[in-house]
Amino acid sequence: MEQEARVLRAAGGFGRARRLLAAASWVPCIVLGLALSSEALLTAQPGHHCRPDPALLPPALRALRGPALLDAAIPRLGPTRTPSPCLLLRYPDPAPRTCPGPRPVPAPNGTRPCTRGWLYALPAAGLLQSPVTQWNLVCGEGWKVPLEQVSHLLGWLLGCVVLGAGCDRFGRRTVFVASLMLATGLGASEALAASFPTLLVLRLLHGGTLAGALLALYLARLELCDPPHRLAFSMGAGLFSVAGTLLLPGLAALVQDWRLLQGLGALMSGLLLLFWGFPALFPESPCWLLATDQVARARKILWHFAEASGVDPEDRSLEESSLVTELAMLSAGSPQPQYQSPLGFLRTQVTWRNGLILGFSSLVGEGIRASFRRSLAPQVPTFYLPYFLEAGLEAAALVFLLLTADRCGRRPVLLLGTMATGLASLLLLAGAQYLPGWTMLSLSVLGLLASRAVSALSSLFAAEVFPTVIRGAGLGLVLGAGFLGQAADPLDALHGRRGFFLQHVVFASLAVLALLCVLLLPESRGRGLPQSLQDADRLRRSPLLWGCPRQDHLPLLSPSDSCWAGHTPQQR
Repeated sequence: MEQEARVLRAAGGFGRARRLLAAASWVPCIVLGLALSSEALLTAQPGHHCRPDPALLPPALRALRGPALLDAAIPRLGPTRTPSPCLLLRYPDPAPRTCPGPRPVPAPNGTRPCTRGWLYALPAAGLLQSPVTQWNLVCGEGWKVPLEQVSHLLGWLLGCVVLGAGCDRFGRRTVFVASLMLATGLGASEALAASFPTLLVLRLLHGGTLAGALLALYLARLELCDPPHRLAFSMGAGLFSVAGTLLLPGLAALVQDWRLLQGLGALMSGLLLLFWGFPALFPESPCWLLATDQVARARKILWHFAEASGVDPEDRSLEESSLVTELAMLSAGSPQPQYQSPLGFLRTQVTWRNGLILGFSSLVGEGIRASFRRSLAPQVPTFYLPYFLEAGLEAAALVFLLLTADRCGRRPVLLLGTMATGLASLLLLAGAQYLPGWTMLSLSVLGLLASRAVSALSSLFAAEVFPTVIRGAGLGLVLGAGFLGQAADPLDALHGRRGFFLQHVVFASLAVLALLCVLLLPESRGRGLPQSLQDADRLRRSPLLWGCPRQDHLPLLSPSDSCWAGHTPQQR
């Protein structure tokens, strides 16, 4: 690890070229944020009710039009007299006429399912036409909506796991470009989908390719940055993703058709491929090339970094060795590329445990969010307010991490976020029937804010503790655990929300368990990225509070030395 660090310093460190490339990687996050948030708009349930069928009404009511026809054909629900979304009024068959004069209007004696489809009263989140309205995925067909959500999340999960391992085998740039190419084609195919089963398959594949692009971009950006700037550039990318989330409803209101919206997304992916497909904007990660002994390929990239940063690669007058000297030492013997199997971390002593804890933390942070959304729904029943509130809370969580994770450390902030998430969940669980509305709203907002912070910090933490040779596979597993947690909500919707309370109890309990597991993590703040499995295993758990632990001075050691007795240099 030290030799690779010396090579990067000899190439100009985190100089002008690397700063510009890391900042340029923020722009694709807008498109990826649009794609990740589009699921909420495509599956939004618009207001709807049955289309009145005059043939089912008594003869005296068949001439009615407008609101009078709706009152005669559709039952009303509750004190607000809301039209029933899935039922029509049933009238008795007309009795034989025995006397002259006008026939009395019979009273309805029950309800029946819709016979002529549905009328959609409001646009679905700005879209006058969505998959829900096109294929009538409401009432008896409503189970297909959570099925599509599960399919899309499954695609993201598989993409993180499979393409994460591909990043370690084929490189960050190769996976990013290939994923964008496939995402562009699949996005255009979604816009032309002729049936719901076709859309279901395309959404699964599209989610997988977007996950590969997101993961490769995240890894390349992180490996470009030096330790003091990793947090700032990672959180900056997250804020650009939030910007894409905020832009999506405006684009939907502009195009008003889901097919045009998908086509616009495919066009944006194609533009990303056109510009970021060039090595000048997205070079291969030199950190990964050095870790896998591909020194010849790394030489060209590092030479460009050195020249762009104003450093002479052949200058031997510096205190440290020149770039040429350092690369010559690494390439001695011309080794072949050395790749590490993703299963290699199972043979480690510490890395597998760190990955398991961070994956568990990501699972809880993403999965418990549905409980807070459900508690928030009675307070803000519209679509747009919760959507923009969640986006704003995500931005606030990223700013909070930006201000605290470098100052206090990754582990204490993750501990604080997990504690706030678990506490808010337990209070909502215990006091749902007794707490006033403003308290429920405050706890839901706190839980959403804390869970967003836990998810974002878990991803960054995982990328910092996994070694470069398996960082893609490790981070892919952690992100995949997060998408698995998100899938818990639509899976519950498939069963009619009958298990929501049990789901809330389970995730609240898991949050308490995650709180204890976080204590076992090492601190990665200010440390270089580990290159090999051996480097990652040296990241041991350090004291939670910085400073000298309280203990007696050991014989023959000065107080300053005894403060760190028993700790390796990497732990200090």
